[in-house]
Amino acid sequence: MVGKEALDKIQKIIEYKFNDEKILLQALTHSSFANEKKLGKLGSNERIEFLGDAVLELVTSRYLYINYETQAEGELTRLRASLVCEYTLAKCAKSLSLGRFLFLSKGEEATEGRNRDSVLSDTFEAVIGAIYLDGGYEPAERFVIKNLLTDIESKKLFYDSKTVLQEMIQGISKEPINYVLIDEFGPDHNKTFVTEIHFENQIIGQGIGHTKKSSEQEAAYRAILTLKKKEKIQ
Repeated sequence: MVGKEALDKIQKIIEYKFNDEKILLQALTHSSFANEKKLGKLGSNERIEFLGDAVLELVTSRYLYINYETQAEGELTRLRASLVCEYTLAKCAKSLSLGRFLFLSKGEEATEGRNRDSVLSDTFEAVIGAIYLDGGYEPAERFVIKNLLTDIESKKLFYDSKTVLQEMIQGISKEPINYVLIDEFGPDHNKTFVTEIHFENQIIGQGIGHTKKSSEQEAAYRAILTLKKKEKIQ
């Protein structure tokens, strides 16, 4: 999407009105588009993403420090890692439909760059950086708290899903769990993997991701939900 109507729409979605919309435009400009249009190294969102990454870490660290008073430094570090990982940021970007507003090269468009986790997580950070540049810390903090720092326990569970699932299984059975890659498709630079988890001759979870690891994490998360639903473990 391009143009004034698109800019108005994304500002409504992120609930922030820019004083300088050029900052938002740059935050939505992928490096592939900047290269294709010969905008130079400074024409993409990479510098704004760099800033947004720092703002994101500060906001998240401060929020966890204030709201998790009994957690030690190591626990806070692990929790923060689960919140700022690529998958989580990409999921937040998808919930805001940020991908549809991106400026991408024809090649990146053809390879489904709008849906790629790496592209979307970078865009989420760039939007944070853009809000910070345009309006300062407070609106950037509000954006992060509303769009990332919610349902934290679920995000943490997903990040630690393989470990949590292993512990759950060990508590109820001596049978091992097996991660089985059942399918992979797409071009080499943008593959999609499908993984199932087999346990006691059953499929207890399935996951899809652009890496084997992410598909296994998704499968483990789904398996945890399945086990809890069946009340096989408290």
